[in-house]
Amino acid sequence: MKGANGNVARDSAHGESLRNRCRCCANASAPSATRPRPQRKAPGSSRTRTQMVLGRLRSLRCASCGDWLRAPDLISGMRIGIGEILSIGSAACWAAGVILYRQLGEMLPPLTLNFLKNVVVLGMLVPVIAWLYAAHPPQMTATQIALCMFSGLLGIAIADTLYFAALNAVGAGRMGVIGNFYSPFVLALSFGFLGERLNMLQGVGFVLVSAGVLLVARPEAGWHGAEGAAQRRGALLGVIAIGLMAVGIVLVKPILEREPLLWVTGLRMLGGMGGMLAIAAQRGQLGQLLPTRRLLSGRKQLHWPTLVLAAVVGQGLSMVLWLGGYKYTKASVAAVLNETASVFILVFAAWWLREPITRRGGVGVTLTMGGIACMLTQGN
Repeated sequence: MKGANGNVARDSAHGESLRNRCRCCANASAPSATRPRPQRKAPGSSRTRTQMVLGRLRSLRCASCGDWLRAPDLISGMRIGIGEILSIGSAACWAAGVILYRQLGEMLPPLTLNFLKNVVVLGMLVPVIAWLYAAHPPQMTATQIALCMFSGLLGIAIADTLYFAALNAVGAGRMGVIGNFYSPFVLALSFGFLGERLNMLQGVGFVLVSAGVLLVARPEAGWHGAEGAAQRRGALLGVIAIGLMAVGIVLVKPILEREPLLWVTGLRMLGGMGGMLAIAAQRGQLGQLLPTRRLLSGRKQLHWPTLVLAAVVGQGLSMVLWLGGYKYTKASVAAVLNETASVFILVFAAWWLREPITRRGGVGVTLTMGGIACMLTQGN
């Protein structure tokens, strides 16, 4: 009897030590006889399964490796990890930013808008990064630093400027359609360079999300009309911008998995700012980086609070959540979840701009939400 009690106590202590470990660490350290098994509710116990899950959510990091606990470690059968939550949050913040950027496009040229929003964001990030890492900066190789800064050059300096130019030319709704190229770009790059795969149900989710976003974002009158060459040029600029964003994120995906999120974000911002200065200097447009009276002549008066809000939400918070999503989940999954931004644009427009949600918009939201559910399923 004493020996049995000793075994029970030892097994209980071992199970306690595995409680806050991710599945990989728990399985690696647990003997075969004591591998974690589904716990049954004891007779007379009032602790429900929901309470057990909430108890585990109090600690979202693995006690062994320090990594964020993934969905299978929290809720069986669903991939609702921190990466998926961040990806959807990034889409919501970017959607809010797009509405603000569309208004700011009537006040500022694309290059000026891009430069000013990044000045605001970098001004907020630098003190935080210095406070967190000044004493012990992350040890990164010169190649990793160069890749982060080059990613910022592509994804911030060039891609964002082209995106704003396209946004002014074709409007927010059509840019939502063009944004659908983002997932195929990331999926193709992840397949070729990161070795990632989607299971069949997640592939169905990708199709549903794409169909819903296309249905929501497509203009009522379609793509044909009197806009002509200007519309086609704007659409081409948008496709190039989306492609550069995809290349930029795939470049830093392996680095994001190992290095601190804010540190990588800061390096990308520095690369983007440096790239904009270099491009403007090479083209003799340094004077266009700042909102001078001559530059703003003939435009609506610049509303600085709108610019700051767009920079904080649509760039700073959105970028941190965006990179966080790629850090803590597969690039292919994060890319598809990012596509929900077009649905958020529809909802925000209804609430913010008092635009009615049409039947087509409702069907698009339903398709996209169903696609998200498929994307969150546990892969094989």
